[in-house]
Amino acid sequence: MEKHIMVFGAHALDAELMGGPVLAKFCKRGYQGTIVHLTRGERGNPKKPPEVYGKQIEEEMVRVAQGLGAQAVWMGYPAGSLPPLEQIALDICKLIREKKPTVVITHWRGSLHPRHVLTHDAVVEGIRLAADGKIETGSKAYKVPHLYFGENCEDLNGFIPQVYIDIEDTFEEWFAALRNYELFRGGILSVPYEDYYRTMAKIRGIEVGLKLCRAFMVAPHVQDSLDE
Repeated sequence: MEKHIMVFGAHALDAELMGGPVLAKFCKRGYQGTIVHLTRGERGNPKKPPEVYGKQIEEEMVRVAQGLGAQAVWMGYPAGSLPPLEQIALDICKLIREKKPTVVITHWRGSLHPRHVLTHDAVVEGIRLAADGKIETGSKAYKVPHLYFGENCEDLNGFIPQVYIDIEDTFEEWFAALRNYELFRGGILSVPYEDYYRTMAKIRGIEVGLKLCRAFMVAPHVQDSLDE
């Protein structure tokens, strides 16, 4: 089976913040990498109309993915107008059966952002549906072997770092790719993304005696629910 990491984010930039350096690290080792954006986040720029900023984000997400050695997929949902959880989960199920990722990374549920919570729930349910042979999608059932939850500055309620990945070799590559987003560069909001994620990588590294790390959560109770 081809090794394939798939990272799901609620908006453009979310997935790359959670899994970017790990994607870059393992894509260099021959893994396939896919970054999946539920929405573009096109309503987030007060200086540009959504239709203009949305097109900009589509171009940015491709450049960011290329910088990490991965591919970008936008699921086509408009920002702020997502379909019901059941429909998103079914769409994710179809994508998982098509792409067959061996590792999935997404948001932890303890988030202050409702779309991050929805994305967590939809991905977990989509993984469950993908493994259920009774769900008809035109593709064979597929069970995702590994599910992890990434560290995001908005998703820290109850987040417990359980898996640490050394990212020293792809650290600067990660930030170089992220700077393709105007949002990350600080051109839209005053959120100090780069300062925060540089600092967190150092802190996580200190926790395990390394220089720079990215942390992930396994959440056994979620995995157990998928194995039932």
